[in-house]
Amino acid sequence: MMSLPSSVDVVIIGAGAAGLGAAHALKDSGLSTIVLEARDRIGGRAHTILAAPGITFDLGCGWLHSANKNSFVEIARQLNFAIDKTRPPWREQSFDTGFPISERRDFIVALDAFYDRAEEAAENGGDDTASHYLEPGNRWNPMIDAISTYINGCELDRVSIQDMDAYEDTEINWRVRHGYGALMTAYGAPCPLALNTQVSLIDHSGTRLRIETSRGTLTASKVIVTVPTNLIADEAIRFHPALPAKLEAARGLPLGLADKVMLALDDPEALPIDGNLRGATMRTAMGSFHLRPFGQPCIEGYFGGTFARQLEDLGDGAFAAESIDQIVALLGSDFRRKLKPLAESRWAHDPLARGAYSHALPGHAGDRARLAAPVDGRLFFAGEATSPSFFSTAHGARDSGARAAAEAIAMK
Repeated sequence: MMSLPSSVDVVIIGAGAAGLGAAHALKDSGLSTIVLEARDRIGGRAHTILAAPGITFDLGCGWLHSANKNSFVEIARQLNFAIDKTRPPWREQSFDTGFPISERRDFIVALDAFYDRAEEAAENGGDDTASHYLEPGNRWNPMIDAISTYINGCELDRVSIQDMDAYEDTEINWRVRHGYGALMTAYGAPCPLALNTQVSLIDHSGTRLRIETSRGTLTASKVIVTVPTNLIADEAIRFHPALPAKLEAARGLPLGLADKVMLALDDPEALPIDGNLRGATMRTAMGSFHLRPFGQPCIEGYFGGTFARQLEDLGDGAFAAESIDQIVALLGSDFRRKLKPLAESRWAHDPLARGAYSHALPGHAGDRARLAAPVDGRLFFAGEATSPSFFSTAHGARDSGARAAAEAIAMK
């Protein structure tokens, strides 16, 4: 464990993608720097585990979204992490299990029409609730809402159309073969880190900033805050004097919830590599299942929004039990003996995350810029929630950290 200095030029709070991006950007600035991380590991909401021998599992972020504009692609190449460019299976279904191809086409038409209506309204200056742009009575509305729980971590009635329209998706999505979290750990290895160091107070009332932590107090000229919005909103870290505008902005950008579960699969040849299966097509409370990712003998389940929160509240094992029930309902009772729970995430119950990734509430799309704005030339803010167009992604977080570091350097 790195010892805590009494004084540095720049303190970075959080060793997730944003904090590491800031640390790398400050490397040759001539400013002394330390990254304070409450966890005992690097990565924040990026965390790779070996769920079983030969089965890599990203409990958090797992895709290099908008890969042609994703800064982690070049980082992966520099660090010799293999990139898998297999096309993601999200729009396909590998079996006709109650969802024949004609109905899948109808669903895609309805989904695209919904986005077109919301985009037109946003471009006309509206910032109301995305659910208003569902076609009344459309049979696919519950499933479109389910897609929102995966993308936004919440249902459409909590999503700003301006924010939804601002998100940039180049539709090129790759994966890190040995795990996004593992890549983040390697990226952070050269950074000056103090793990197991939880910050409780940033006192900016004096000439120098005073940062109180679980391992003692240090002072700094500048601080870069990269913690998730829910921690700011809940005042897990307090500011003195208080920063009500930052709290308000953070509360307008709550973290939605997306959770994953990994199941071992006996007789994997019965299912296709990198296939997809949806647990239901006529309701919002459903899972989406990635079959044999990277050809591994497993199924990765994905749940979001209110349904994910309900399953989290049921305790450990609830995601696995629900996944097995849904898969068996689709593929037959023989699959119950072929599936074995391995691991699952519970991000809402993680006290240092309290959710998965941010969405702007209706009327709050502007809160991303408000949260990102520096305070007094000494306090700087980064994290995926501050990214104007790549929010909810690891590369959006990393790039925001580099932006905050550039702001801090400019204030020399």
